[in-house]
This record gives sequence, C-alpha cells and structure tokens, in this order.
Amino acid sequence: MAFQTKLILIIICLLSIRPNAVTQIYVAPDGNDTTNTGTIDSPYKTISKAISVITFGDTIYLRGGNYIYSSTISITKNGKPDSLYHLFAYESERPIFDFASQTSSDGIKVNGWYWYLKGIEVKNAYHNGIAVNGSYNIIENCIVHDNRNTGLQLGNGASFNQIINCDSYNNVDYTQGNADGFAPKLDVGTGNYFYGCRAWQNSDDGYDGYLRPSNNVTTIYEDCWCFMNGYLKDGSPSYGNGNGFKMGGSDDKTLMHNVLMIRCLSFNNRVKGFDQNNNKGSMTLYNCTAYNNGTNYGMGSAIYTDSGKAMTLINCVSLGSSVSIWSGAIQQTNSWMPPFSITAADFVSIDTTGVRGPRKADGSLPDLNFMHLAEGSQLIDAGTDIGLYYNGLAPDLGAYEFVGPDNVNTEPIKPLKYVLKQNYPNPFNPSTTISYQIGTLSHVTLKIFDVLGREISILVNREQSPGEYTIQWNAERISAGTYFYRLTAGPYTETRKLLLLK
Repeated sequence: MAFQTKLILIIICLLSIRPNAVTQIYVAPDGNDTTNTGTIDSPYKTISKAISVITFGDTIYLRGGNYIYSSTISITKNGKPDSLYHLFAYESERPIFDFASQTSSDGIKVNGWYWYLKGIEVKNAYHNGIAVNGSYNIIENCIVHDNRNTGLQLGNGASFNQIINCDSYNNVDYTQGNADGFAPKLDVGTGNYFYGCRAWQNSDDGYDGYLRPSNNVTTIYEDCWCFMNGYLKDGSPSYGNGNGFKMGGSDDKTLMHNVLMIRCLSFNNRVKGFDQNNNKGSMTLYNCTAYNNGTNYGMGSAIYTDSGKAMTLINCVSLGSSVSIWSGAIQQTNSWMPPFSITAADFVSIDTTGVRGPRKADGSLPDLNFMHLAEGSQLIDAGTDIGLYYNGLAPDLGAYEFVGPDNVNTEPIKPLKYVLKQNYPNPFNPSTTISYQIGTLSHVTLKIFDVLGREISILVNREQSPGEYTIQWNAERISAGTYFYRLTAGPYTETRKLLLLK
C-alpha cells in the first residue's frame, strides 16, 4: 500500500474518534449561582453560569419548571465538530423559559457554533423566541409559542443548522405581519434543515424564507407540517400574510432561495399552502400534500432558468382548493394532472382532529389518519420514482405511503438496513444532495473529506432513529476538486466520492 494511501487511512481513523462528554452541569429554577457547585444535588440557577464553566463536549442539564427571565439568554461559546456543547432538558422534565417581563430583544440567542439544544420551551419573548445566528447547531424537540415575533428565526449567516421535531405556534407581533413559526430568512446562511416540525396559528406565515440581503442560499424541509397560519389564537383572521410555507421572495423580487421540500403537509392556511412569493431560486417539491388552503400551491411566477434554476413538482397532491403553477415548471404525476381526478374519498380522513396533539415519546409527529390514502385510491402506486423510499410497485402520491388493506401507514416507512446513496447531481456546482438510510437507532456522522483525508465539513453529528434522511452540502466556498463523504452509523461505515466543478 502506498505511503499516501496509508496516511489517508490513518488520518480518517483518527478523525473518526469522538470524545465523550467529560462533565454534566445542572441548572434548576431554585438553584444558586453563588453557593452551589452545579451538580444534580447542588444546581446552578442560570444558564449563563453553567456556560461559564463548561468545556468542549460538556452537557448542561436543565431541570423542569418555570424559569423567569427579563433579559436575553446569550449563547456565544463555540463548540467543535466532534465536541458539541449540549443544553438538554433533564430526562423527561420540561424546562419552560418565560420572558413575559422582557422589554427588548430575543428570548434565547444561539450565536455560538456546534451547540445541541433539546427539550426546551420558550414563550413570551419580546422578539423572537429562539434566534439562531450561529452555524452547525441542532435544535431538537423544542417548543416556541406566544412570542411577540417569530418563534424560531435563523439569520446573521446561520448555516447548516438542524431544526428537528420542533413546534412553533401562536406567535404574533404588534403589526401581525412579521411573526412566523419558523423563519430562515433575511440574512440567513445556507444548508439549514428542518425535519418533523409543526407551525400553526402564527400571525404571518408558518415558515418564511424571505431574503434581505442573502442570495442563492438553500433550505431543506422534510416531513414538516403547517396549518392555520394567518389566524390569531382566538381563531380570528390576522393582518399577516397567512401562508403556510413561504419559500422565498425579496424586496426587489430578484433574490434566490433554493428550497427542497420532501413529504411536507400544508392545510387550512388562510392564503396559500405552498407560496413561491416572488422567489427566483430553485423550488423542488417531492410528495407534498396541500388541503383546503386559500390557494394550495401558489407558484405561478417565472424564475431565472438561465441561471440554472428550476421549479419542480413531482408526486404532489392538492385537495379542496386551486393550484397556480408556472407554465415552465417541471411536473410529473401530480394529482391535478391527467389522468387523476381526486375527491375526499381518496383519503382515509380529512378530519384534522389531533394535528396539535402531543408528539410520540421519541419526539416524532403524532400518528393520525388525516390525509392518508384510502384503500382503492387512484393515487396508490401512481407516482414517479425520484429516489425516495416507497412501499409497493411504485411511489404513491402525497406525503404518506399506503401500506395495505387493513391498516394505514401512520408512521414513516423505516428501512431495515443502512444505505449511503450516491449524491446527486454529481458532478455538481455549488450544491449537491446526499441521501442515506439508518436501520436502527444510532449515533450518525456524515462528514466531507478532501483527497488528503482532511475534514472539510460535518453535515450530521447526532443520534437518529431508523428512517431515510436527506441533506444538502453547499460547497460555494470550497475549491473545485474530488472529495469524499463518509457515513458512520453504529456498526456501519461507508465512503463515496463526489466531484465539485467550478
């Protein structure tokens, strides 16, 4: 074996070593920053005190109860790719941060990099509930509600963050025109990923990707829901835009927000379910479902095809409302196209009862029959194979796969093996999509290396349940050349090659 090859293997092995957290720090509403030591029996009172003593890889555990704050909680320390800082709810307890007495700014600001927040509830912030301004952070199983602007907003160049199984609802600002559920917008960075999130009854939009001044950034949404946006907590209409997924837009109507949406569900939003606004970026919708919005798909404006952008809708469903799609869009096997003519009878239920209900123990979305395909539906096995996992002879249309005559698939299809798929497109410039499957609950890392074995980027570093995952790598600031991406999950490791052209 050549010396260079041996050296690459040694470097990759060394990089795969993940140090364990060395310290656990505890915070509780009745703790004390002055006299206590930060143990479970002697907790600190504030997060800021706990942050001041942690080192790389440490975990801050938050005991349940109400934390009353009148000023912003700022998280500014930077972790490392393989040594994240952790800010977790302790076991099944729920720490609730109430900022009702706050007179300015956001509730929690995550300005640092490589943080992992889990199980936290934030309410009544003067501005955004959680503001993510750093990169490579994970926000999981958090709840943001009744804030005086957006529930969770990403900005200031925030890139490659993962927002997993979070809820955002009843957020309203004084004009009712700015408070969204989730907002990767304005000066946001690229590569942010939303999975399993719900946004409802926010005064403006459920998810808002409006840009000022960012341009040509990418956001991915997978298995996300939004509903009743554009309505207030009492059910009355708001003065806001009232869209479900607002994919982009800008003041001068020229900026590009590239959006990939997979199995997303949008219903009962006051204006549009899936809203292009004036976005000029690529918009790719796979197996999405819209029901009873003012307009289900409002995507009627031309985009800049000369810049390589495309509007693509495949295997999507619309029930109970109209669609407006640009004539130049790429469309295949959507429910509004021949030979389909669908009705409510194609679905087990169009009853929305339970959509706000509690999540399952692992934080995933609740099991419902809503918008699942009924036996005999013309949408079963009628779709186009786009590389996503499916059950049957061909993919179904919409966000849910039909399982069989006696039961409805009330949870995502879970692959039984580990698979790392070839990225697409390949070669690429400047971004590419990587998909993989996880067979059992595992700690998963997905990393990019150059030809010398040097780590270029960490796309995933977290525990993941069995299922199929998709993530995008934007290499806009990376030099052209050959790179490798490596998936490690439990006992499984696989590496594939990708080629960046510029």
